[in-house]
Amino acid sequence: MAGGGGGPGPGRVKAGSRPPWVGLAAAVWVQVAAGSAYVFPLYSHAVKEALGYNQQALTMLGVGNDVGENVGLVPGLLANRLPPWLILVIGSACAFFGFGTLWLAVTKTVAMPYWVLWIALCIGTNSSAWLGTAALVTNMRNFPLSRGTVAGLIKGYVAVSAAVYTETFNGMLGNSPTNLLMLLALGIPTACIVVMYFVRPCTPSLDEDNSTEHSHFMYTQISSVVLGIYLMVATILGDTLKLSQAVTYLLFGIMILLLLAPLAIPIKMTLYPNKQTKEKASTLAPSYSTDSLSGADPENSQPLLGSASTTLATGVTVLNNLAQIGMSVGANDTTILLCLFGFCNFAGRILGGSVSEYFVRSRMLPRPFWMMCTQIIMVVTFLLFATGLHSLIYVSTTLLGICYGVQFAVMIPTVSELFGLRDFGLMYNFMLLVNPLGAFFFSALLAGYIYDKEAARQHPGVLEPSDCYGPDCFRLTFYVCAVVCCCGTLLGVFFISRIKPVYQMLYASGSFRHPRSQQQLH
Repeated sequence: MAGGGGGPGPGRVKAGSRPPWVGLAAAVWVQVAAGSAYVFPLYSHAVKEALGYNQQALTMLGVGNDVGENVGLVPGLLANRLPPWLILVIGSACAFFGFGTLWLAVTKTVAMPYWVLWIALCIGTNSSAWLGTAALVTNMRNFPLSRGTVAGLIKGYVAVSAAVYTETFNGMLGNSPTNLLMLLALGIPTACIVVMYFVRPCTPSLDEDNSTEHSHFMYTQISSVVLGIYLMVATILGDTLKLSQAVTYLLFGIMILLLLAPLAIPIKMTLYPNKQTKEKASTLAPSYSTDSLSGADPENSQPLLGSASTTLATGVTVLNNLAQIGMSVGANDTTILLCLFGFCNFAGRILGGSVSEYFVRSRMLPRPFWMMCTQIIMVVTFLLFATGLHSLIYVSTTLLGICYGVQFAVMIPTVSELFGLRDFGLMYNFMLLVNPLGAFFFSALLAGYIYDKEAARQHPGVLEPSDCYGPDCFRLTFYVCAVVCCCGTLLGVFFISRIKPVYQMLYASGSFRHPRSQQQLH
């Protein structure tokens, strides 16, 4: 095992310069499969119709969907005790039993009580936590000198997974929710079994000046951006035009090829081996520790959590209510809004990871600086949302998607730098708890209450009005979100001033640039 106290978890380390890139290409498919929680809207209506649930019951199923996706403390804790392939197997089992149970219920093969379906949905979407932990933790450890770039790539592919599932649902599954549930129950385990051998700990590359590695990352980023643009265009075309079966199959085939694009790197390394890279790989110090930031104060988790929670909690509030927000201002085709948010979220993750990586190495600029910048932009964004103007809804959605994506891409490597890679899986999943908590307090309690109150005012005499129109439906919610982001900005200023010496120590003393002996690192 490479590494002293912070090695890459249990299992034998694969040597060589090619295996990490094979693992990264395999992680792309794992992360796309891990986006199962994003497709709840595609089959939620079928659940409601088949089982006779009302909207309140369906909303509670949505809460179970969020809980399952984001509660990943168990896989985070086991990331240091189990090999990645076993974590993938457990995640596959969750998907099989969880979504398989939903399929049995929706097809009316087996009658089940509501609470069983709620738990089944939690288990099914919890596969996302297991799959995401295995892919992210393993690749962060395999590329310890490119944490921001890797985090942006890995989380970026999760962001486009909803579009991948939607394209598959519309084109290959005939818009059938039961076929989609079958795909989730069988397809996720199949994909994980196929690639789990390749998602494994590898000898990390510690050569920061490796131009070949930089070009490989650049290619992977470009191919992911091309995939994101393609999926956005394909989704819009499929939503606005009636495509023939042949065109649908062609679009699906192009999507598969773009998902396979990262495999070009290990194939190229096999056909055209780089002797210089091979020589450098053989001289790597086996005592390199992935816990290089042992000088960081564990109390930094409090301001980091507080700063990140303001953006993530307010962002998920808008995301959960984006359809209603669009309809309240007259944007009836909410598919375009969701597609726009998804692509901008993806672009923000790619951009945030690469930009923060560049400036932290060239200027020793702490990554949370970019979190603070996005919080300032989000204050303006929420004020734009509050105007209720139809002409600004697309601009606001674009800004929010980018900021939300940047926050995720920056938060992940920040956690790894402040607390090391030994407990990265646990700390990362702990930070994700902000999403369901934010959805409950800001979305259900705040936005939901204000929306229903305004709907009741607009429809006097109606027992349970469901529709609300006009800027007042969400205006107060947006004002509260803007104030929360202002507080997050102030907290970010304090946090940056506190951890700036840590980043100067890390990126000026050689801890990452030129790994030293274990004694020097600690």
